Amino acid sequence: MSELRNSIESAESHRRRWPWIAGAATLAVLLAAGIGFAVTRGGSGAEAADNGEPVRGGTLQFALIDYQRSPDPHWGTNYAESLIGNNVTDKLTWQDPDTGEITPWLAESWQYNTDLTEFTFHLRKDVTFSDGTPFNAAAVKANFDQYVRGDQKLGINPNGAVLLPGYIETTTPDEYTAVVRFAKPLASFLQASSFTANAQPGFLSPATLKLSDKERTDPTKVIGTGPFVYESWEEQVKTVLVKRKGYNWAPPSLQHQGEAYLDRVVLNTIPEASVRTGSLASGTIDATLDVGTTDEKPLADQGFKIISRSVSGTAIYFNFNSQLFPTDDIAVRKAIQLGWDRSAIEKTVLTDSYSIATSVLNKSVQGYVDYSGSVLKHDPEQAKSLLDNAGWKPGADGIRVKDGKRLQVKLLGISNLVVNKPAYESVQQDLQKIGVDLQLTVVPIPDYAAQVAKAKTDWNVTAANRSRNDPAALNLVYNPKLGNSSFLTQGASTGIDVTEVTAALDNLETTLDATKRAAYAKTAQDLLVEKYALVNPIYNPSQVIAHADYVHGIVFDAQSRNHFVNAWKSNGK
Repeated sequence: MSELRNSIESAESHRRRWPWIAGAATLAVLLAAGIGFAVTRGGSGAEAADNGEPVRGGTLQFALIDYQRSPDPHWGTNYAESLIGNNVTDKLTWQDPDTGEITPWLAESWQYNTDLTEFTFHLRKDVTFSDGTPFNAAAVKANFDQYVRGDQKLGINPNGAVLLPGYIETTTPDEYTAVVRFAKPLASFLQASSFTANAQPGFLSPATLKLSDKERTDPTKVIGTGPFVYESWEEQVKTVLVKRKGYNWAPPSLQHQGEAYLDRVVLNTIPEASVRTGSLASGTIDATLDVGTTDEKPLADQGFKIISRSVSGTAIYFNFNSQLFPTDDIAVRKAIQLGWDRSAIEKTVLTDSYSIATSVLNKSVQGYVDYSGSVLKHDPEQAKSLLDNAGWKPGADGIRVKDGKRLQVKLLGISNLVVNKPAYESVQQDLQKIGVDLQLTVVPIPDYAAQVAKAKTDWNVTAANRSRNDPAALNLVYNPKLGNSSFLTQGASTGIDVTEVTAALDNLETTLDATKRAAYAKTAQDLLVEKYALVNPIYNPSQVIAHADYVHGIVFDAQSRNHFVNAWKSNGK
């Protein structure tokens, strides 16, 4: 199913109105059961439903590995920041986590032109910011203008420039109609209008948009339309949200009427896994994200519920620097793809909450292609042959050498996901057997951000992922005009046709036809994974939560971020 069912809409000038009757009864049952869109283990949804109707009131004590560095949701780039931002702000649309379809939220309906350069949104008329200011087309314009362009005088960065390339303007033909225009086709904008991950386009009040970056560190001045408002923020300690009074515009697909059930959500930063699980076991907290793989079964055996959702977007990947020795050699890149045992990671590192990567895209994303039978398989003999033929000879210590230089590959990774380091270490051990010295530097996000600025000259591999339930995630990461994570350079003597790669990625933005878009996504993956071996996908990450059996209704959205508007506690505390 395409995002807007184009075949149906062609006779309606591309007008989109969501058919709420279809499937609503089934969805209501699932949501009443308190399982949201999560995969539940350690207890079934039926057991949760036995607790009856949602209970209003109480405080949810929730733990995270990361901390919020600023209350400004436009700026936040880690999971804690995007999760919190999603509960303080709303989006124009909501993406169905199961189908990928774009459905109404603050926009009741929309239409777009044939060229996919102009998108018209018809807004709800009953929405307000928590300071009482109406949410209208003028607010949409003010937000998108600053989100994409920033404001140098206020110290506000152009946080949305990558997500919305080619943005020209938003016009306001009337109070509740916003027309967003782009200089070139941007098919992915409809998904971007629902985007809930890093540097998200959640709407802030006009008063907040006038504040500087420093003034926005006062959480009480960061005003959104969401179901919760900030009460306090202590960097590296906790963020406290309280229920927004009068809220009544949750995404219709959540079947939620009125205010959030909880009175308060306290998001506690607890970096140590043992402390998170210990706090859960002792009852100090009610739920924790970032559950360690070795803690899932013991917690489930103790009666805690384990819920998870794979993160739609890219896999956790090794992006190769195509300009830096030795990963400028395609034989090295292909040998690394073939040189490690994926089944070993599945058996020793991953749980059922995760899966091994078989493409750069997660299989939940439209256009995913499976390469597990070709370039993404374990074939150490073929890997050795590739290196032999390219002139890499085993040295005295087993690490290969060419022209007097060791086959040493420097990797920069992030420690924010519990599986990352052990998975990378497994790859490291296998690559050593074929003569590749993979050197790991796996650090917290602030240190990673500082180092990734020097990735072009200092790092052969940057390991990360991109959360976005749309094949345009590839465009954001690899297009030389956007992320250019492989540092493709026109005219460089690397054997890579940069024009070919750029054109393939550009095509992803030219259509919303599901069949055509899937074909374009395949072409892009063929180039990135197979022909030029610019990426070595490792595993598909998941967000895993353990919670007490009296906690219900935590929702995972299409980017696997959590929303608490439906969350409630049957113990009433």
